[in-house]
Amino acid sequence: MEQSRLEAIRTWFDGYVQTFYDIDPEGLRNILLKVEHTRKVCQVMDSLAAGEGLPPEDASIAGAVALLHDVGRFPQYRRWRTFRDSDSDNHARLSVEVIREQSVLEGLGADERLLIEEAVRFHNLLQLPEQVTSPTRVYMELIRDADKLDIWRVFLDECALPEEQRASAVNLGLPDLAGFSPACLADLAEKRVVRLDECRSVNDIKLMLISWALELSFTSSYRSLLERGYIPRLAATLRGRRDEVDLMLLEIMAEVERRTVNHGAAETAS
Repeated sequence: MEQSRLEAIRTWFDGYVQTFYDIDPEGLRNILLKVEHTRKVCQVMDSLAAGEGLPPEDASIAGAVALLHDVGRFPQYRRWRTFRDSDSDNHARLSVEVIREQSVLEGLGADERLLIEEAVRFHNLLQLPEQVTSPTRVYMELIRDADKLDIWRVFLDECALPEEQRASAVNLGLPDLAGFSPACLADLAEKRVVRLDECRSVNDIKLMLISWALELSFTSSYRSLLERGYIPRLAATLRGRRDEVDLMLLEIMAEVERRTVNHGAAETAS
């Protein structure tokens, strides 16, 4: 994909999101949260593409995936007033729907359209389908890493705000209680990714976010995670007794440091 085509998609995105600004103040905070998230994910994607040595044409495709991965969030929130897929609809599927309805990828070749749409469609799965191979898989893995690296930022930034200034949708309607759900603790102890459907509190969401550190795909992603200190910063916000959790965190951080050296490399489409 040529850089000029990516710029055209960015112009479309800026115009599209503005159509969702005619909403109440609480809703606008949530909409703007996703606009900023998208822009930050694009920045992270640029960094990962450079770190993994993607050629310019492939980096532009990755940039388009980053720009479009969450466009379904805007109609999702307008209709259901939530970002929780289980209470509304799969936002990745909605994103592909928006891409097609708006003819965002018109003018691109069929292969490039497929790469972008598939990466968007599958970016939010707990695990990627085994049958998906490179080059499609590379873009899926890149957007999943870039997405996580900014979701960590979003959650920490919101936690630092006074409660009345926070975007209400960030905590997915869960209560902010001390303690942890046994299922979430068990997943973390076994170094499994905590599932959202197991989360019963904001503390559990934090455990889920911490567990994401075990499923990044690229060395550049792990280096970025370590440099930004997201896992220790998340751990510092946990409420209640955390003796058991602290031991798990030490093990996770040791694994993150190990993976900063040649964990994975992007196989490009070129």
